[in-house]
Amino acid sequence: MLPTTRFLRFLPGLALASVLALAGVVAAGAATVKTEVGIGIIGPKSPPPPLYELDPVPQDEALAGARQAIIDDNTTGSFLGQHYTLNEVVLTPDQSPVDAARKLADGGVGYLVLNLPADQLLAVADALKGRPVVLFNVGAPDDRLRAADCRANIFHVLPNRGMLTDALAEFLATRKWPNLFLITGPGPGDKLYAEAMRRSAKKFGLKIAADTDWTFGPLAKARADSVVTADALVFTRGTDYDVMVVADEAGDFGDFIAYNTWDPKLVAGTQGLVPTAWHRAQDAWGSAQLQSRFYKTTGRFMRPADYAAWVAVRAVGEAVTRAKSADPKTLADFMLTPKFQIAAFKGVPVSFRTWDHQLRQPVLLAQPMRIVSVSPQQGFLHQKTPLDTLGFDEPENACSLK
Repeated sequence: MLPTTRFLRFLPGLALASVLALAGVVAAGAATVKTEVGIGIIGPKSPPPPLYELDPVPQDEALAGARQAIIDDNTTGSFLGQHYTLNEVVLTPDQSPVDAARKLADGGVGYLVLNLPADQLLAVADALKGRPVVLFNVGAPDDRLRAADCRANIFHVLPNRGMLTDALAEFLATRKWPNLFLITGPGPGDKLYAEAMRRSAKKFGLKIAADTDWTFGPLAKARADSVVTADALVFTRGTDYDVMVVADEAGDFGDFIAYNTWDPKLVAGTQGLVPTAWHRAQDAWGSAQLQSRFYKTTGRFMRPADYAAWVAVRAVGEAVTRAKSADPKTLADFMLTPKFQIAAFKGVPVSFRTWDHQLRQPVLLAQPMRIVSVSPQQGFLHQKTPLDTLGFDEPENACSLK
């Protein structure tokens, strides 16, 4: 190979001038910052995992995804005169998320990524109502936040429970496994998941052959040498069904169900075959690159909350670039137009729904080590986009944004 200096002598004068000019533009763009964008992220401090927890929640969950997205935003922004800063708030048990959000807003931060439960998210949204701040929900899947309790200043990045259960129901309908045995755990989230599953079953023509509560305790967290409750092995006896659907967001019993039913049946829902926004086995559509970069940065796999935070921060970067503005009001309006889309490593661009600000997106159906399918399933048609077959479509919208 010729040395660089000798190689340049062989270029025509005009071509050489173009190369040098382009290099100058790139260098100038990389050196000159015209737009500063502050993004905040607020979330709780995860408690230390139990001694025998096999898959503990990382203490930097969601936060790590936002950090990765800031790196990605700044990689592109360095050539466009943009610089992104992440302001991190890890809440202590006695710290108010409303106070933290107000402090960031008072400091000029116009975009907040919130990894909070529903009630705290609503409190922050109401406290910042009318202020030039855009909120991104990455922690609350509650359907009510996209319905009666929706807020105009919140954009929902993670799928709501209704989207997840619709994704599962589409798959079960496609496979012609229509009869379900639904088991609901004791937690409030379990009951909301089960409620969403009942709605999805009705929507896609499935039948719930049995609908019962789990009353045998956290057997999935029992030690291997613990005595197994015999009743837990036989309570499904005498019911004709195709798939056991579990609603166990806390992971108390869902992983115990497989291979412990009276009849040999499949398990799906919060355990078994799981509908999810992201999974460590996802490697299609270029996502292996994102997975690799995240793992190199954090030393662990990307989780759904990490992915939601990553998408939220990338949405800001994409909107700033396309709208050529960093004004929160301008970008909030722009993100609801057909011109705004995000390449989110799911095969199709994703975008926000105008009627409830939910990010429409494909949902992965995954077993522990493999992606089984992706919803929307082929054959489910829609007048605008098949993505709107998942969750609350505009005709069934119960959200009134003001």
